[in-house]
Amino acid sequence: MIKLEDLLIFVTAADSSSLSAAARQLNLTPSVASAGLKRLENELGVRLLARSTRSLRLTPDGERYLQYARNVIGEVEAGRHAVARGRQAIGGTVSLSIPSDLGRHVLAPWLDEFQTKYPDVTLQVRIGDRVTNMFSNAVDLAVRYGTPEDSTLIALPLAPENRRVLCASPTYLSQHDYPLVPEDLLKHNCLRFSLSDTVHDHWTFYSGGEPASVNVRGNRSSDDGELVRRWAIAGHGLAYKSRIDVLGDLRSGALQALLTELEGERAPLSLVCAHRLMLSPTINALRDFLQQRITGYLAGPA
Repeated sequence: MIKLEDLLIFVTAADSSSLSAAARQLNLTPSVASAGLKRLENELGVRLLARSTRSLRLTPDGERYLQYARNVIGEVEAGRHAVARGRQAIGGTVSLSIPSDLGRHVLAPWLDEFQTKYPDVTLQVRIGDRVTNMFSNAVDLAVRYGTPEDSTLIALPLAPENRRVLCASPTYLSQHDYPLVPEDLLKHNCLRFSLSDTVHDHWTFYSGGEPASVNVRGNRSSDDGELVRRWAIAGHGLAYKSRIDVLGDLRSGALQALLTELEGERAPLSLVCAHRLMLSPTINALRDFLQQRITGYLAGPA
């Protein structure tokens, strides 16, 4: 019979790349941690971790088994939360990861409203565009664009129909020809967003469901979505941003939408968590609050 404690030792050692570090995190002696790992390996009949006095790494069998072990631990924790959920009031601490541009300009004031409404809630907010590992970084929730690459995560829709919009400032457009078709973007300075060292320079538009793509060029790129937006407002070029990110700028006239007869790339916005049963009353309240705010925000004029 595989013991939950042995699974926890294995997962923690894999995450920290150290059995001694795992022992410290779990408040175990190194010998107990080592015995637990050996017990699990004997039960499975495989070596999960290749270890020496100085290093530790997953074996191929360990890599295959790691996600299954995570899922078991997650299910047990989810069950614990589910049992306690009915007795919990809205309160406690929630760690939340949010994108830079959307987070600062749209979500931040809404989170202020949420905490005014629920003063017993403490928010730990991480802001940035790099995708957060929800397991190793102990994040409860993340607001993310697109579909999570990890299929074990649960994505709760906030704006499933959101798309990207091509835009530029009146200053830039006063000095350059308006693009009429996607190919015209080759004549423009395009402000590109990069994520995980990959530059998003392949921009696609749709007409009647048919795609038209262009590999854009420009003299600026950044892994910070807010900086790309600022460049666009300052007149440095064209940006291809999530409509939610720039909706306030479109409404104020700071930016102008272009190629509006075409549809931009899909950019669905979701609230992501590690497991559906981990949704506490506090997290459910935050999800409902954000859904209501986003729905109302998008309902106004473009």
